[in-house]
Amino acid sequence: MLTHEEIMKALKHVEDPELHKSIVDLNMVRNIEIDGSNVELEVVLTISGCPLKARIKEDVESSLKGIGASNVSLTFGSMTADERAALTKTLKQNATTETGMPNMLRTDSGVRFIAVTSGKGGVGKSTVTVNLATALARMGKKVGILDADIYGFSIPAMMEVKQKPTMIDKTAIPVISNGVKIMSMGFFTENNNPVMWRGPMLNKWIQNFLTNTHWGELDYLLLDLPPGTGDVAIDVAAMIPQSREIIVTTPHNVASYVASRAGAMAKHTKHEVLGIVENMSYYEEQDGSRNYLFGKGGGDMLAHQLESEVIARIPFAKREENNHSNVYDEDSLTGEMFASLAQDLVHREQVLRN
Repeated sequence: MLTHEEIMKALKHVEDPELHKSIVDLNMVRNIEIDGSNVELEVVLTISGCPLKARIKEDVESSLKGIGASNVSLTFGSMTADERAALTKTLKQNATTETGMPNMLRTDSGVRFIAVTSGKGGVGKSTVTVNLATALARMGKKVGILDADIYGFSIPAMMEVKQKPTMIDKTAIPVISNGVKIMSMGFFTENNNPVMWRGPMLNKWIQNFLTNTHWGELDYLLLDLPPGTGDVAIDVAAMIPQSREIIVTTPHNVASYVASRAGAMAKHTKHEVLGIVENMSYYEEQDGSRNYLFGKGGGDMLAHQLESEVIARIPFAKREENNHSNVYDEDSLTGEMFASLAQDLVHREQVLRN
């Protein structure tokens, strides 16, 4: 006959798929009844409409049958308001310092921040962000994207995210797509309505995204910044002084010229420029020749101005490379280029730490 202790030990390995913590540690397991090899129990969810309830059910049944249960009868309840408040308090205590600063912003947190920026819109900055983040996740890294482009948010649409973050009181649980945790203003607007705020409100929301989001364990947090040198870029520089930057441009000399301002700001705020990504560098014809649709030399010119280097030249993708998605297939030419970029950045970090 199974014992209560054996059941709790087995369920210790079942995680809440959003909080990524054991359902035992979260006190979600209740009312266990044992009759020989038959087990009845209740799992109390953070919210009644938990979108991943089916996964929890499958994991609980699999774990208990793995220790000899022949039949598992599982019912679901939901936490009371007081229980949710206590859980939120625990999550925040684990995620912030005594002064309220997120632990991830501590210089010894182990989280590497990479801000992806550009001088102007339309150069593929967000495309670089989502594909670099996905490439890092494919390497086994724990990755998040903070869509800090408050006015021009596009990450949820680009990563084809339909659902909104689960809210536990005022703490948001990031949505996961392609193995990447995502938080964006796009989750909090209706029908693609514009955001019409001034500086102080922008600063408040960036702080909320960092403080009131349960990011969990991260190796990398990529920040998709608005183009240019406005309020958000200034606030991020102040809040995350250890962030490094990637500057995205096209080969066109005007795009490169405008992007130099973003690079100059990065240097002024003492953010290290990791390098230049030249997007839409060329189109590869069927015979292997390259058609330079936007000219040549913009990335090199920008790298020279910023005393940096071009760390990737991303071509126009062919339709078959991504099946109409903004995330390129892992084995496509463009996907392999982003994988190489991710490997290069990880190697640079390792060299810096050693």
